[in-house]
Amino acid sequence: MTLYTIIRQQFTTVEGAGELSVVEEMFALIDKYSVYDVDNEKIVEGALRGMANAIKDPYSTYFSKEEAAIQAQSLASKRVGIGVEIAESSGKFIIVSPVKSSPAEQAGIRPNDELVQVNDMRLEGKSMGEVMQLMQGKAGEEVSLVLYRPSIEKHIKVVVKRAEMKTKTVEAKVVKVEDVKIGYIVVSLFAENTVEQWLEAVQQLQKEDIEGLIVDVRDNPGGYLHSVAGLLSTLGKAEQTFAYMENGAGKMEAVKTVAFKDEEKLKTTLEKWPIVILQNEGSASASEVFAAAMQDWKLGTVIGKTSFGKGTVQETWKLTNGGQVKLSTNKWLTPQKKWIHKKGVTPDIEVEQHPLYAIEFVPIQGSFELGDFSEEVAYVQKVLHGFGFQIVRQDGYFDQTTQEAVIDFRKKYDIHEGEAIDELFAEALQKEVKRYKEKVENDLPLQMGISYLMHHLGY
Repeated sequence: MTLYTIIRQQFTTVEGAGELSVVEEMFALIDKYSVYDVDNEKIVEGALRGMANAIKDPYSTYFSKEEAAIQAQSLASKRVGIGVEIAESSGKFIIVSPVKSSPAEQAGIRPNDELVQVNDMRLEGKSMGEVMQLMQGKAGEEVSLVLYRPSIEKHIKVVVKRAEMKTKTVEAKVVKVEDVKIGYIVVSLFAENTVEQWLEAVQQLQKEDIEGLIVDVRDNPGGYLHSVAGLLSTLGKAEQTFAYMENGAGKMEAVKTVAFKDEEKLKTTLEKWPIVILQNEGSASASEVFAAAMQDWKLGTVIGKTSFGKGTVQETWKLTNGGQVKLSTNKWLTPQKKWIHKKGVTPDIEVEQHPLYAIEFVPIQGSFELGDFSEEVAYVQKVLHGFGFQIVRQDGYFDQTTQEAVIDFRKKYDIHEGEAIDELFAEALQKEVKRYKEKVENDLPLQMGISYLMHHLGY
């Protein structure tokens, strides 16, 4: 079979592909006259990637057979990886969001970081599929990443250990404020099993006799639209519009909730609970659909920061070569017909998180003392300042006030006496940062959500 025949079969499988004679002509010429050996599969894949890239949409892409298999793992019940969603934009690979509690989040990877290098491989000229393959590996293996962080205009290097991650996308607990019980549900991803887990969580909280509910979708990168539909169907009325889909021709279609099993019993409880939604700049796509619907329906108060701003919906088709193409086929609009693309969902109440939550971990090797200047010292200065120590400089110069703060920190946390920043000091510092972040009282958006509910309930 000639290359020309392969290409023709590949392209004519797409309904409505239109006239592609010039494409066929070029491939026939390559096949017949090119002085270089022609790898049929690579030429086909190059053409397919080229068409997807020509759209200039970071969410429209082509996946080879191998890349499609990797992509399918992202929303599976179990997967091995570091836990990030990546989008391609103008040849750059941007982190949409790390999955909550994933190795990526624990390593300090943040939304809008640009992925520059994986291990020793620079990513210029790479396809999304090639980047995904570079990120793959076995559980327990380490992957070294170089990221460019626009907020500080610096490149940073992080080493992340791949792990098997069970897609436990919903976690619930009760937060007690005096004698009042507040339900707290974290939805980290809208995966295949999210609605089932959501119903279990709500039923668990029903038994706890809570009086209000906080739904946390911070750093939720999205997922399946049908999972959002299922979750919203437990909160809204049946046949209630939660979004509009607008295709390329401008035709708009309402997407509505549906009835579900045990609807009356569950909704009787849910309607009694005032609801707060927590979001941040890492809340994207499906989590934005959720927050926007609750906001427009006036069923929930959104607290935190403006979300990521992904206002398109993608569909995926299998191709005859075993690959897949994912295309943005619709804009999605809120129930009030607002398009949030590149704008995000604006919170009802904006709350800045405590500075310690935004300070990214910098690995420290070696020892630093008075008079030294380094990025590691700057990191320590910022953390110590966040803990309330008196720090004059945060630019990386190890001055007298930094030394005094290091000595005080060592005394306060019972670390071996000394005046230097060393690996023992860094280990203790990072442990205290983690402990600080795990305390509910230090999470300022969550505290605002609790305060809002307490006020709403009349306490």
